Amino acid sequence: MKKEKILIIGSNGQIGLELAATLRQRYGQDQVVCSDIRALENQEGLFEQLDVLDKDRFYEIVKKHEISQVYLLAALLSATAEKNPKFAWDLNMNGLFNILDAAKEGIIKQVYWPSSIAVFGPSTPRVSTPQYTVMEPNTIYGISKLAGERFCEYYHQKYGVDVRSIRYPGLIGWKSAPGGGTTDYAVHIYHEAIKNKTYNSFLSAGTTLPMMYMDDAIRATISLMEAAPESIKIRSSYNVTGMSFNPEEIAASIRKHIPDFTLGYAPDFRQAIADSWPQSIDDTEAREHWGWKPAFDLDAMTAVMLNNIKA
Repeated sequence: MKKEKILIIGSNGQIGLELAATLRQRYGQDQVVCSDIRALENQEGLFEQLDVLDKDRFYEIVKKHEISQVYLLAALLSATAEKNPKFAWDLNMNGLFNILDAAKEGIIKQVYWPSSIAVFGPSTPRVSTPQYTVMEPNTIYGISKLAGERFCEYYHQKYGVDVRSIRYPGLIGWKSAPGGGTTDYAVHIYHEAIKNKTYNSFLSAGTTLPMMYMDDAIRATISLMEAAPESIKIRSSYNVTGMSFNPEEIAASIRKHIPDFTLGYAPDFRQAIADSWPQSIDDTEAREHWGWKPAFDLDAMTAVMLNNIKA
């Protein structure tokens, strides 16, 4: 396996922490440089403080560590972005431009940038949402991600930039706190089930959304980046999914382990965001082009989440 010198931007977030650990295990400790706007209290491995909007600092780090591959994870997520739309646009878009421009100039060789199911909107078919469909997002996060997809494809077509992307569904993991997304309830619910045996969901009972266990998300991300260039036929972003469920279904899965768990409802502004998103995703292209296949369903994920949070 070819060894790359990798920089993760936004490494201390929900995805970044697990991605960094997996990449270090796979490529070696010295091959992965983490960066974020601030360091953790017990920061592990090579780390550089970086605001993704600081282009000069980014170039300095790339030169210092001879970076060839960048995973750009820094972003303001759906619920948080709605509270500060202009900053969300600036961070999500200009951060991406800094990285794409570096690739265009040949300073780095390969870019990973995550998109989201937020690119879809109320007019999108909600069941088995296809790769190519109507995309009219009505959140600032979705708008910025859709614009980012178009620019990723543009930079590939016009400048030959090797940029790759996945439209993440809701991501669920136990190793870190969620970062302000509309699907965060599906992480909180496990912690509260163990701690208090009850939870109040900020999404209503029948709100079905596409989800993915974090191990599957990390595996999909690295598989995409390691795939041969000729197998990557979509340079905007790939549909990828693991499972779909609503709060009632996740509660039923939890009750197989905690029978007296109770679930209440207090929907907030995130309900309107969730109502604009798909219920299930068709990821045929990812399966056919580079062999994607999820390993976890709801019950398998619930068992792993509860066991690890308890531990």
